[in-house]
Amino acid sequence: MAKKSMIAREKKREALVKKFAAKRAALKEIVSDESKPMEERFRASLKLAKLPRNSSAVRLHNRCQLTGRPHAYYRKLKISRIALRDLGSSGQIPGMVKSSW
Repeated sequence: MAKKSMIAREKKREALVKKFAAKRAALKEIVSDESKPMEERFRASLKLAKLPRNSSAVRLHNRCQLTGRPHAYYRKLKISRIALRDLGSSGQIPGMVKSSW
């Protein structure tokens, strides 16, 4: 189980990314538009830099929904390999059988 503080930090980042997504996209569009004057693009880049760092989607890290584990994460299922194995062993995932030899 991951530390509670790490899970909370990741949830806080997700909320910030969602909150600032539209504003960040609009500013990025202005900055990358070559037809706009240089001063306007520069002002937009300064506004972009003033936004919180954690509002950038790049800073998000995939974590298991059940345990918070950051490694061995299956994107499709949104859980870690260990949680997947536990659920499969207990018969919670239809069609999955634990392999042992």
